[in-house]
Amino acid sequence: MDGILPLWKEAGMTSHDCVFKLRKILHTKKIGHGGTLDPDVSGVLPICIGKGTKVIEYMVDSGKTYEGEITLGFSTTTEDASGEIVEQETLAQPFSNEEIDAAMKNMTGTITQIPPMFSAVKVNGKRLYEYARNGEEVERPTRKAMIYSFERLNEPEFDAIKGTQSWRFKVVCGKGTYVRTLSVDTGLILGVPAHMSDLTRTASGGLTAEQSLTLAQVAEIMEKETIDETLLPIEIAIERFPRIDLSEKLYQKVKNGVRFTPDELGLKEMPRDLVALFYQEQVVSLYMAHPTKPNVLKPSKVLRNN
Repeated sequence: MDGILPLWKEAGMTSHDCVFKLRKILHTKKIGHGGTLDPDVSGVLPICIGKGTKVIEYMVDSGKTYEGEITLGFSTTTEDASGEIVEQETLAQPFSNEEIDAAMKNMTGTITQIPPMFSAVKVNGKRLYEYARNGEEVERPTRKAMIYSFERLNEPEFDAIKGTQSWRFKVVCGKGTYVRTLSVDTGLILGVPAHMSDLTRTASGGLTAEQSLTLAQVAEIMEKETIDETLLPIEIAIERFPRIDLSEKLYQKVKNGVRFTPDELGLKEMPRDLVALFYQEQVVSLYMAHPTKPNVLKPSKVLRNN
């Protein structure tokens, strides 16, 4: 059993929980996921099965789309709705759409983030959430994140009694982005405490919410013995890489890990990224520029060798 399964992870489960349950449902151990989702967040979780596990890293590296809600007026320990209130400031009046949109626009492009204390980032061999659970505060490393777009989806709602203001958003971002922190930092630009009050991942690794199946649906498909018709080919994980179709002669060389010049593979110049080598409509290997030898491409990862 090989392929990619677009799973809809329901809130209340960890990504590992989903993998654990799928191993039982699909009766196979070789399963991994292409990008962790927080337990409280529902959404698209790419599942890689069999040979599909070889392309997990490329699914993790690809862009993701989220829809959620930002609430101004108070911040929390976890930066989302599940945490305890840390700072509170009653809003006397709402921010205008122009002020909100300007703050969000300021968060696009390459930005610097400080990971939340309740996150899996390791500092001195321990995960940040372990420090947080013990009430310890440590210096957190900054990291870069790419925000391709960050836009407001509805008219902001102002609660005069609670002194809060909320609105829905959509963000398209690169790997490693903390959307919780993005929400908090949007509040910082506006000068008030904020948190992410809701989040759903609507796309990941090229997979969408419309394609995704729940665990219950996957179990039903297994009972009908139609899982092979449901799994997507592993090729979808490497679609962004340039494709080269091999002749039988070249394929035999690729199987043996032979190195090539760009010209031997029909390339006019040395590629800046990986190139995907196909034989008979299936990806067989990924090649990359040799790190020390100019004008030479070497195998980066063999995906199929039979």
